[in-house]
Amino acid sequence: MTDMSSGVADAYSRRSAEYIDLFGSMTPVHHADLHLVSAWADGLSGPVIDAGCGPGQWTNYLASRGNDARGVDLVPAFIARAREEYPGIRFDVGHLHQLDAGSASAAGVLSWYSLIHWEPNDIQTPLREFARVLRPGGGLVVGFFSWAALEPFPHAVIDAYRWPVSRLASEVEAAGFEIVETYERVQTGARPQGAIVARRPPGEPVQGP
Repeated sequence: MTDMSSGVADAYSRRSAEYIDLFGSMTPVHHADLHLVSAWADGLSGPVIDAGCGPGQWTNYLASRGNDARGVDLVPAFIARAREEYPGIRFDVGHLHQLDAGSASAAGVLSWYSLIHWEPNDIQTPLREFARVLRPGGGLVVGFFSWAALEPFPHAVIDAYRWPVSRLASEVEAAGFEIVETYERVQTGARPQGAIVARRPPGEPVQGP
């Protein structure tokens, strides 16, 4: 897990300027994704963690809509850019398997393509951490690359995984969530995209180790 995080951080650090140029704004975001996340965020009341925030564009978008949003990412260059670009928002360098948040303290977690590099055998680690920090009834959105079979593929930055929607949804459920909705979007010339909307059910919050 530590080696994976280090490798991902190093790979994105080497290409951070290129990544920021391509994806460091909301301009490339598909309208369907914008609608999905906006509708989800409108139903939240309380702190929202953008887990794997990259250069911070989604965190800023959520904050601009009135959410109490903050971002966390492995890559120092992304956090430095986010702090410079959006000075009124909290951004921290951190790991998805150990978020700087109390148990049951957050109303929402946005994990937009931030799990794509996790080994399938380790995917429960960040998902259970999301469950830990979310209050009962809190919401989760996971964006990812979808495919008919679970398999690695050569992502432009570092190898990643694409998941069948139903299989990743099962992992989300196993981490303590209820599935609200799932989505899949197939577009000519682009990789198929998936999204899962879930919530922590009412009851006792998941405790940390």
